[in-house]
Amino acid sequence: MTSTPRRRGADRTEAIMRTTVELGQEIGYAKLSIEAIANRAGVGKHTIYRRWSSKGALLLDSLLSLDDPDLDFSYTDDVLADLREQAYAAVELLARPPVGPLVQALIAEAQHDPRVAAEFKERFITPMAGKLVKRLKAAQEEGHLSPDFDLDLAMAICSGPLYFQFLITQEPITREYVNDVFGALFAGMSPRPAATR
Repeated sequence: MTSTPRRRGADRTEAIMRTTVELGQEIGYAKLSIEAIANRAGVGKHTIYRRWSSKGALLLDSLLSLDDPDLDFSYTDDVLADLREQAYAAVELLARPPVGPLVQALIAEAQHDPRVAAEFKERFITPMAGKLVKRLKAAQEEGHLSPDFDLDLAMAICSGPLYFQFLITQEPITREYVNDVFGALFAGMSPRPAATR
């Protein structure tokens, strides 16, 4: 039985994305080219450009296609533990090649390519931020967080120090660091006792 054209197209797309990640890991994003990817994947450059407008767009799709750990949040009675566990999973994912260095390269590319920036925001940043805010809102509704704390601000405070460490200082993000960040945040988000008169 022969493959259908649609299946062959899907196989070709998968091969191109797999090659992008493999080659990106081997030579780095700066040296990565559409021509090199096409040669390694055994396709023409036009085949790649029909699907992706740029190297950055191809890298974004390739990274999002990886079969990586589930980064969804648990919903237990301990919101702080749930956030820590999700952050640990994300940090472990970013700490191992090829993901970490290629995500750093993709974020750098997004600073120069508005289409990549918009796609990255729409397909990764916004969904992940939404999941975090949803988890915080559930905790707030259960009385575990202050009812008047701005949850979008809480999301930014949770994420900002981790991205700073990952992108700016490029120091390892340890579990201790995650614990310190969330501990400081939750000290400010905890419900306050009613004032006595």
